Amino acid sequence: MKTAVVLITAIVAQAFGDVCLTKGMKAIAGLESSDAGFSLLQVSHIALQAIQSPMVWIGTLLLMVFFVLFSAALSWADLSFVLPATAFGYVLNVAAGNYFLGEIVSNRRWVGAVIITLGVLFVSRSGEHTDEAPRDELPAPGVLE
Repeated sequence: MKTAVVLITAIVAQAFGDVCLTKGMKAIAGLESSDAGFSLLQVSHIALQAIQSPMVWIGTLLLMVFFVLFSAALSWADLSFVLPATAFGYVLNVAAGNYFLGEIVSNRRWVGAVIITLGVLFVSRSGEHTDEAPRDELPAPGVLE
């Protein structure tokens, strides 16, 4: 139960952090892409504007919350469980992009989101730990005990 609460909180923080960061960065003037690339002056200007944007700060703080919760979950659950479980954040990001940012999401993206959801369901049913011994406790290949 602890892992589920931590991962759900982490996924929501990540999705809303991404939305806030996107809103903040899109609001910054001068982000029009050019084929010539960015000059150091343009990058400095964008960085200065980003530092002054409350939405960029909120997004960054929410993404830090995600990282702390993700790290905490890794301290007690298997990576092979935690990482696929957090993939549901991709689905939430598609929905949040559509709803909060007004992004037009194609049917193909929605189908991809459904496939990710099915994968997350499979992984979540597998349990947070493997039943096998850790790799460092297994005998070396070809060595008989």
